[in-house]
Amino acid sequence: MNTPVMRQTVSLLPLMLVLLDLTNYVWMLPAPSRVSMESVDMRHTLTWRPLLAPCNSTVLYSVQFQGEFELTVLNGRWVDAPECQQTRHTHCDLTFDLGSDSDYSVQVRAQCGSQLSPWTRLSRPFNRRDTVLTVPEMTVTVTGDALQVSFEKLPLTAAVSVTVWRRGDERRPDVYMMPAERMPLHVDALEEGAVYCVRAQTVLDTLLHSSSTDTHCVSIAGPDAAWKMQISVTVSVFLVAGLLFTVFLSIIHCRPDACRTYFHKESLPRSLRPDWDIHILMSIQEAELCEAIHVVPAHLEDRSTEQNIVDFVE
Repeated sequence: MNTPVMRQTVSLLPLMLVLLDLTNYVWMLPAPSRVSMESVDMRHTLTWRPLLAPCNSTVLYSVQFQGEFELTVLNGRWVDAPECQQTRHTHCDLTFDLGSDSDYSVQVRAQCGSQLSPWTRLSRPFNRRDTVLTVPEMTVTVTGDALQVSFEKLPLTAAVSVTVWRRGDERRPDVYMMPAERMPLHVDALEEGAVYCVRAQTVLDTLLHSSSTDTHCVSIAGPDAAWKMQISVTVSVFLVAGLLFTVFLSIIHCRPDACRTYFHKESLPRSLRPDWDIHILMSIQEAELCEAIHVVPAHLEDRSTEQNIVDFVE
């Protein structure tokens, strides 16, 4: 009797699962957009646009990659990028993860709380041979009869091609191919007094290389230049010290008549002397009128007044 009901329940089960999947898909986060790879001097950085969907917590991102090794040996497994799991940033440095010349597929997804977005994959596989090589920063210094060529921030696994030639002999240059880890380059036994020029470029393989640096030309002073410079400096120091010592002794042992001759005292100008008179011219209108006043004490003034009264009465 319950058999038709059971059959109807079983037939509705797939429909319910589909509806649940559709519900989850409707409420799923949107996938990250504008996923791209920037590779300069063998530094590979994956970037994407921040998620614009509303989220009550911090949006986190995770990155995976898959190369030839993962396809053939790991049966197509996707590998998590260790430095880019549950990260808040919208970029990921994959320089050490993409370590071979094979093609890599890279994907990223977003997470908000328990909600996960679909994976967004690069539009095409990435190969590190597609990196852009910039002109290396080169420094050329002279030590005796040798050149030292050094570089800064060379790409990983790259080499540097250094071309050295004597000015006036550009058709017979010397080319040195040096790995980045063996820098700096030393070129010894150069001709004293000659001018040598240096130019370099970064090389990844026969087809990928950077533009050349500007030409740097330096003059070779020779192996004796160092000690000649030291002797010159030492002699100069002794000469200056001797001159100062002579002047000091001359001042100490100077005779009075000679000191007066060479170090005579100059008189002060009139404007700086303390004994000069100051005359201030005043006009007649500005001159103060003065009149002599005879001061009489009060008690004498009373007596004089009484005497004048008596004389008046009489």
